[in-house]
Amino acid sequence: MTSKYNIITFLPVNLFEQFQEVANTYFLFLLILQLIPQISSLSWFTTIVPLVLVLSITAVKDATDDYFRHKSDNQVNNRQSQVLINGILQKEKWMNVRVGDIIKLENNQFVAADLLLLSSSEPHGLCYIETAELDGYEFCRVLDLFDENTIENFEFDLVVCEPPNNKLDRFCGTLYWRECKYGLSNQNMLLRGCVLRNTESCYGLVIFAGPDTKLMQNSGRTKFKRTSIDRLMNTLVLWIFGFLVCMGVILAIGNAVWEREVGFLFQSYLPWDPPVDNFLFSAFLSFWSYVIILNTVVPISLYVSVEVIRLCHSYFINWDRRMFCNRSSTPAEARSTTLNEELGQVEYIFSDKTGTLTQNIMTFNKCSINGRAYGERHVYGNVVPIIARNKFLFSLNRDFCFYDASLLEAVKVGEPAVHEFFRVLSLCHTVMSEEKSEGELVYKAQSPDEGALVTAARNFGFVFRSRTPSTITTQELGKAVTYTLLAILDFNNIRKRMSVIVRTPEGRIRLYCKGADTVLFERLHSCSHDVMNITSDHLNEYAGDGLRTLALAYRDLSEEQWAEWAERYRGADKAIDCREDRLAAAYEEIEQDLMLLGATAIEDKLQEGVAETIAILSLANIKIWVLTGDKQETAVNIGYSCKMLTDDTTEVFIVNGHTVQSVREDLRLVSCSLGNGFSSGDAANCVPDQEKCAQPQAPPTSVLESISGEFALVISGHSLAHALEADMEQEFLETACACRAVICCRVTPLQKAMVVELVKRHKNAVTLAIGDGANDVSMIKTAHIGVGISGQEGIQAVLASDYSFSQFRFLQRLLLVHGRWSYLRMCRFLCYFFYKNFAFTMVHFWFGFFCGFSAQTVYDQYFITLYNIVYTSLPVLAMGIFDQDVPEQRSLEYPKLYEPGQLNLLFNKREFFICIAQGIYTSVVLFFIPYGVLSQATQSNGVPLADYQTFAVTTATALVIVVSVQISLDTGYWTAINHFFVWGSVGAYFTILFTMHSSVLFNIFPKQFHFLGKANTLAQPVVWLTIALATVICIAPVLAFRFLKLDLKPQLSDTQKKWKPGGRAGRRVGGIGGSQGGALGRLGRGGSRRSGYAFAHQEGFGELITSGKNMRLSSLALATFASRHSASWIDTLRKKKHNPHMYSLNHSAVDETCLNK
Repeated sequence: MTSKYNIITFLPVNLFEQFQEVANTYFLFLLILQLIPQISSLSWFTTIVPLVLVLSITAVKDATDDYFRHKSDNQVNNRQSQVLINGILQKEKWMNVRVGDIIKLENNQFVAADLLLLSSSEPHGLCYIETAELDGYEFCRVLDLFDENTIENFEFDLVVCEPPNNKLDRFCGTLYWRECKYGLSNQNMLLRGCVLRNTESCYGLVIFAGPDTKLMQNSGRTKFKRTSIDRLMNTLVLWIFGFLVCMGVILAIGNAVWEREVGFLFQSYLPWDPPVDNFLFSAFLSFWSYVIILNTVVPISLYVSVEVIRLCHSYFINWDRRMFCNRSSTPAEARSTTLNEELGQVEYIFSDKTGTLTQNIMTFNKCSINGRAYGERHVYGNVVPIIARNKFLFSLNRDFCFYDASLLEAVKVGEPAVHEFFRVLSLCHTVMSEEKSEGELVYKAQSPDEGALVTAARNFGFVFRSRTPSTITTQELGKAVTYTLLAILDFNNIRKRMSVIVRTPEGRIRLYCKGADTVLFERLHSCSHDVMNITSDHLNEYAGDGLRTLALAYRDLSEEQWAEWAERYRGADKAIDCREDRLAAAYEEIEQDLMLLGATAIEDKLQEGVAETIAILSLANIKIWVLTGDKQETAVNIGYSCKMLTDDTTEVFIVNGHTVQSVREDLRLVSCSLGNGFSSGDAANCVPDQEKCAQPQAPPTSVLESISGEFALVISGHSLAHALEADMEQEFLETACACRAVICCRVTPLQKAMVVELVKRHKNAVTLAIGDGANDVSMIKTAHIGVGISGQEGIQAVLASDYSFSQFRFLQRLLLVHGRWSYLRMCRFLCYFFYKNFAFTMVHFWFGFFCGFSAQTVYDQYFITLYNIVYTSLPVLAMGIFDQDVPEQRSLEYPKLYEPGQLNLLFNKREFFICIAQGIYTSVVLFFIPYGVLSQATQSNGVPLADYQTFAVTTATALVIVVSVQISLDTGYWTAINHFFVWGSVGAYFTILFTMHSSVLFNIFPKQFHFLGKANTLAQPVVWLTIALATVICIAPVLAFRFLKLDLKPQLSDTQKKWKPGGRAGRRVGGIGGSQGGALGRLGRGGSRRSGYAFAHQEGFGELITSGKNMRLSSLALATFASRHSASWIDTLRKKKHNPHMYSLNHSAVDETCLNK
């Protein structure tokens, strides 16, 4: 549920949110004052009509936004699931799934709730799932059924489990069955957000549903987001109200003095109105009267105009064809209409990796075999697709291409090293194969890397066909070959390699190994050093291209070596204590004296334009942090691919500590390397018992600003958990912010949100989070702005976002064009709005000193009502919607134009005071110039012009003309709409003026229209000379100041305006561009080679394969198994439904005593 309202809560909740705006509360207070006749000189409808209009428009906008959220929520909640009800599978909506239901899932379906896996169509009860929405992984995990031997007769009594929580990697529970206890772990769970893959069907028991699921527990609450300009305006409204009170107090004091010294002289023919009986009470009422009269310093039309402008900006985003993805027919969508100007102030972007920066597509691009590099290394290389005429290829993948024909020739001529290279790829893996039909071979890879490597070998003639627990069958250049599988030395993140030991058909025993080059090179035989040096150069080149690399090697074993090692291996495998350590030692023993074959280079394809987008955003002084659930090597590799990390990066620091102390020491080591000493406690020590940094102590922020060089920080999830603790978070934040790039890997969804919240809380900067999966929802909701990518990982991120589109590259246009323009327009709109209203309102203040402080208005009430609604609203609205300072192409070519928004230069407290100072100056001119001239002027017939109504018309006309000229100067981009609104508003003023002052309306409504014929005073030349003089005095200083500023201190946008339309300035975005000791690692750039190793693989598949648990049966046997399994399973479930006491489910702590239903 991502919506905020329902039918019952909409009105109270929405009104509560709207009255959090100080201005709305302010106008409600004024409305109450206007209902008191003794103090109100204006009709109540002048406030209540605009207030109701504002509240209604905002409510309609909010209701529309929430309607679309409800619509999106319903798309998810109305997804169908097959639920077992009364022994029959029935269709049920997700929203109706309850704890204790048993659900059937089919291949490629989303998991509707957190399920306990009960049964699977796969033999041995295995289940393959994709967890991309949870942890960013696209590959499939394997879940093991808790007891595969009891599926058919399974009747449980009670499930006791932990209460709902957000721990994605942990589940603890107990199953009670036949007076026995069975422990439940995360391996028995199917979590909501996962997708069933490569599994025909499975059944699961709902443990957590709805908001209790681990996915929703990580999503966080939908928050009411407000822009920094909204928050500033709340502060300014309070200041303005204080200023208004001060003016009211001054005028009230003046009223008291005037009534005491002068007013008593008029008591005989102008007595006080009851209940006024003394000058103090008269002053008290005068104060509230002036509060009402002067309230237009913050007109309510301001908020209506702001909402209209934001709505139009949102439609501009929706209508932008350059943000439309033709491939998926997906337009950009502004799902929130209240944050547009915030897009122009972003300083930190927090991005997911999988599906956001990458396409989740792996391609085999290049390789190095026996010291020779193959692939697209030169511009003369030809694109050679693998097509059907190559008869030695089996079950071709027509999408596979390789850009070097010489590798095909090497395979054809039978080069031994090339054949052995592809033989390693076809044998050393944990891929499962299935032949759907004759000639259609389908691979089920546990990771996309393995799938790409095995597919490459297949297309070059070395086809992996099938496997059993003890054999691997391949087809090598059309010839079927069966190898005896002796052992699988499994992969893990510490070993960074995997090996298989096979017996060839000729009887030789050979070990094949693939893994990180930094690991394999240490285990090579001395005779491979020459090849290693050449291969290292190739690997360095591949790493520089951002490719993911693996080194391949082999070793021949004698029968004696194998027999001795196999005995030690079996002993380690059966050990009860320290089994993992003993197995690791056994693996280490046999994986020595390897012969290097070469290396592979796989491209984890980035989304289109990612590298360029990151480069442009970096030039705009936007810092990008990658927060991913992926492993460290993969995250770093993508960092280089998308140019967040480059060969020019001074140093890449890796924080990988597992304890609080080790993480603190790592961060202090990084601080010392950055030249950053911390002033508190003993933080100046890099590590205990080591030499202190030579840098002088200083506050972190001041030191960070002076750091030179480009640094990067990579921190793992377990280290981040300690770094986010209260006593270390500031140290972590200052260190991270000193780096050009930050990559947080292996992080949970909640940690993503915590990192965003940390930056929000301490840096006073606008943050933006972008992601495409449900694991990104929490940070999307936490950030000031949330952007969802409508990609391959469902729509959860889009539903929770404020903006959505289909490609990461559209982010640069969203920020640098739409965001920058929205901020510019809103700032110019606000500056002008405050100016024109202070110019309008302050005339009443000066007039108070000449009317006996009687709360008399200068203008007639119709001018007061129409000034902000008709005469001046549309021109400023057009400027706020359409204005530009430079064309959109310039905004992209010169990202530095974005910086004024980050620094909040265009509208802040200083700019506000400048605007009101100009408004006050204008009001002084508009009052005293007409007052001084008209007090001595006469008409051509000798009749004096020194009357109240002539003065009011002259001042009002001068005001309309001055503010119209001012907005003409402020408008930087003229459209036909701007011209129509500006000059049309002036025309509307004169039309209404002559209509209101006509004798026709006076004869019909004599009490409402008092200014009979006073518009005719505009026929007097002295009146127009007065208006012209006032206009020149108001505008001349503004023009002079702007010309001087343009010449002496021009902004970057001013310099860009001077370029001719045909002139093009070159972009400056194209060229942007070790081993780990202890927990803190460094990838230095001082000429050393960095590894491009990245392998998204999971531990444990070797044991599954050798145990035979994940082996497919033959088609006939599989069909028999499935039918027998399904029939007996359904029968069992039907029995359970007829006996409701057979099982129950209880959520509690594991050690709690639970009662059966």
